[in-house]
Amino acid sequence: MTATTTANSDAVKFAYWVPNVSGGLVISKIEQRTSWDIDYNRKLAQIAEQAGFEYALSQIRFTAGYGADNQHESVAFTHALLAATEKLNVIAAVLPGPWHPALLAKQVATISHLTRGRIAVNIVSGWFRGEFQAIGEPWLDHDERYRRSEEFIRVIRGVWSEDDFSFNGAHYRFENYTLKPKPLAPLPEIFQGGSSRAARDMAARVSDWYFTNGNTPDGIRAQIDDIRAKEAGTGHRAKIGVNAFAIVRETEEEARAVLSEILEKADPDAVKGFHHEVQNAGNASPEREGNWAKSTFEDLVQYNDGFKTNLIGTPRQVAERIVALKAIGVDLVLLGFLHFQEEVEYFGRHVIPLVRELEAARERKAVAA
Repeated sequence: MTATTTANSDAVKFAYWVPNVSGGLVISKIEQRTSWDIDYNRKLAQIAEQAGFEYALSQIRFTAGYGADNQHESVAFTHALLAATEKLNVIAAVLPGPWHPALLAKQVATISHLTRGRIAVNIVSGWFRGEFQAIGEPWLDHDERYRRSEEFIRVIRGVWSEDDFSFNGAHYRFENYTLKPKPLAPLPEIFQGGSSRAARDMAARVSDWYFTNGNTPDGIRAQIDDIRAKEAGTGHRAKIGVNAFAIVRETEEEARAVLSEILEKADPDAVKGFHHEVQNAGNASPEREGNWAKSTFEDLVQYNDGFKTNLIGTPRQVAERIVALKAIGVDLVLLGFLHFQEEVEYFGRHVIPLVRELEAARERKAVAA
């Protein structure tokens, strides 16, 4: 099996978290053969491209905390990875507040021209109150942060597609603004995350992609069904991405042993600090169901509830679970790993081809039926 199997447009897509932040993707003292430096990440991007990954997501952090002592800025880092690759699409995470939409629109338009249109953006509404306070940015309440993000998205899309663009919102105002050059067509894709009512409603109105934290198939299906109901009759349809932390080994016992070691070596103080911060954020939504609102200590050892998605086992088990996720409406799986370079290569060699085989088999069965 090789990792060069070509996916059709309906095939589930694969993305990985760019480790441009130190500490890896688990809050644990287990060995992680992963580095946040640019040389490691350039090579990783090239490995991922060859392995069959379509996307990478650069993280945005402004301050240290919870094992992440060093953080490279996401837009500049994204450009560096795009310059080192030929096909990979790289998503730059940005925070409304620190970024003004005119600046982001200009940055991305230029990078689009420099990299043949392979840049996308992930609009992060914000969960880390201490980070905003540290840099002197106002901390809005939960739903107001999503209202600002929705305005941000409407503005950058308008600036990218119209001349003499005007906008009069609660957070942003533009008057007859024309950006030239505009990004290459098609326009850069816009991603967003979140699990709250406000996050899902925003996705149903304006986002190209909706990322949710890791979850069970039933939990993911409920979120997708909710978004689809909100989209009904609007002509808009957001694609769905799901977070997962992959532990793929030759046997299930080996994979489960790695998970056990990660949890046994978790840094309790760092996890508890993260737990306090993100559960405050998750419970801040009016319905108290934002990201992490119901996450346990064990869930939060991985930043985005990635263990919940259960991509832990043999290549066959993991491939079957991915295809099952596709069957409930998942379009993309966003993956974290313990040892990124080795495990991305292994995933591309042993899991992605199996996923493509299972997808083809299901398609043949559907046609026959």
